[in-house]
Amino acid sequence: MTTVCVKVWVHGVVQGVGFRYSTQQQAKALHLKGYARNLEDGSVEVLACGEESDVHSLISWLKAGGPRSASVDRVLQEPHQPRDLPSGFTTG
Repeated sequence: MTTVCVKVWVHGVVQGVGFRYSTQQQAKALHLKGYARNLEDGSVEVLACGEESDVHSLISWLKAGGPRSASVDRVLQEPHQPRDLPSGFTTG
């Protein structure tokens, strides 16, 4: 079992529409660890750690637009190696 971590930035109408909560629910269903948090520029940053195929499933969901209430314009991603792996998936 190989754990990968990817940091993702989601741009568009993604704050104030339940985006972080919906992302958390998707991530938990995929058994991922990490977080979804609002950034000052109006985007949401997501850290997803877990099995590679599960991480890519979450990224695909984000690129497809996330929850119906959101409007995603752009999704950027890069591999990430956190100092310590998160113990769950949080919003903040």
